[in-house]
Amino acid sequence: MGSTEVGRRDLFKRAAALGLFAVPGVAALSACASGGGDGGDVIKRGPTSKENPFGVTKGNPLDVVVFKGGFGDEYAKQWESAFAEKYDAKISHLGTQEIRGKLQPRFNRGTPPDVIDNSGAQSIKLDVLHKQDQLTDLTELLDAPSVDDPNKKVRDTLIPGTAEKGFFGGKMHALNYVYTIWGLWYSGKLFKDNGWTPPKTWDDFIALMTEAKKKGIAGFAHQGKHPYYMNVVIMDLIAKTGGLDAMRAIDNLDPKAFVGNDTAKRSIEAVYEIVDKGLLLPGTNGLDHVESQTAWNENKALFVPSGSWLENEQLKSTPADFDMAFLPVPVLDDSAMPFHALRAGAGEPFIVPAKAKNQPGGLEFLRQMLSKEWSTSFAKEVSSLSIVEGAVDPGVKLRPGIKSAVAAVDACPVEDRFDYLYTEWYSEMDESIRGATSELMAKRIKPAEWLKKAQAAVDKAAKDPASKNNKRD
Repeated sequence: MGSTEVGRRDLFKRAAALGLFAVPGVAALSACASGGGDGGDVIKRGPTSKENPFGVTKGNPLDVVVFKGGFGDEYAKQWESAFAEKYDAKISHLGTQEIRGKLQPRFNRGTPPDVIDNSGAQSIKLDVLHKQDQLTDLTELLDAPSVDDPNKKVRDTLIPGTAEKGFFGGKMHALNYVYTIWGLWYSGKLFKDNGWTPPKTWDDFIALMTEAKKKGIAGFAHQGKHPYYMNVVIMDLIAKTGGLDAMRAIDNLDPKAFVGNDTAKRSIEAVYEIVDKGLLLPGTNGLDHVESQTAWNENKALFVPSGSWLENEQLKSTPADFDMAFLPVPVLDDSAMPFHALRAGAGEPFIVPAKAKNQPGGLEFLRQMLSKEWSTSFAKEVSSLSIVEGAVDPGVKLRPGIKSAVAAVDACPVEDRFDYLYTEWYSEMDESIRGATSELMAKRIKPAEWLKKAQAAVDKAAKDPASKNNKRD
């Protein structure tokens, strides 16, 4: 999107199908970052109090841009309506999947929006924005009084470990709002109709997909145009096989994170079995997320990898009796972590640009997002939970897939939950590994070459002086 969390109602969703910041875009942003633009009069802070810690004054406009992906943007419109009423504010709203295309020119001019849900395949890479000082330090948001209890800081209302996903150089610069679970998904109805049991071991996983293939059902579909999804399976298997030390080695840019690492070698060779044994849905390497997931909804494939935003994203194409269900990535023999271990953490990064015209309003908008009222509104609209601990009443109805994911979290002790940070810290490294995965899944390279490419990406990231500021325990 991991850092991890806590149980039952303290849940989740979408970390974003994290996108790639194209090299030309990086160059353009770098060239213009220091110059800025004429954004008009900056809105200054008024008097502050526990109820209004950022000094928001009434009557000022607020510019909000939201990624219109798996969650849509209706939830944000509800939030904006509440904010407009409270602060007599005129809200400018844009819901789009083209975050980079719409907003990069505005960052270049120094006139970015006040609040951005910077998610999706076309997001602007956060590490790039951070290096160019384009992000507001959100530490004061963490230290601000909670909306629901002014005597408690915001940081103390969040699921433990979730705030860290937005840290760069030891400070928080992005609020990853949705509690997300990553793994595999299947149709409960299809399994019931065929008498299949969800596999817990990798051998059983391969065997079941082989059996499904004999019935004319591909074992596995993945979102080939967006290899981020396939990397969920690869990286989860590495973490579960080698334990949290294997995960930390990647995040901390260890010189043996991949090459010379038996855990990584065993994991990538296991994943390659899916390709080598012909278990992929034909054509899946050329499909985007909607196309591959829709084919899966049509029972053309047994499994698909994704985060817990999947159910909401696929509402229109999922049959009523599909009975969507979640499965943690199965384990290899002698794995350091048990089958029930899973990747769970914060996703969907919201930011307030450093050059936002209404920075006080942007910060307050994020604070209100972390209230019980707005968290409940979000849960009702998209059947997902925020990172606010215990904010949503258990009576809020969740759909089958999310219920299944909740059950998986309930079965997983906190110490067996994990999440990676390299995807946020090192976007170029992330992109390079995704490229290697695309080649692997298309059978253009073998596991040994994938390991070399992944290690080369790690080694390159380690040469960046900024990497010394990103270390996890």
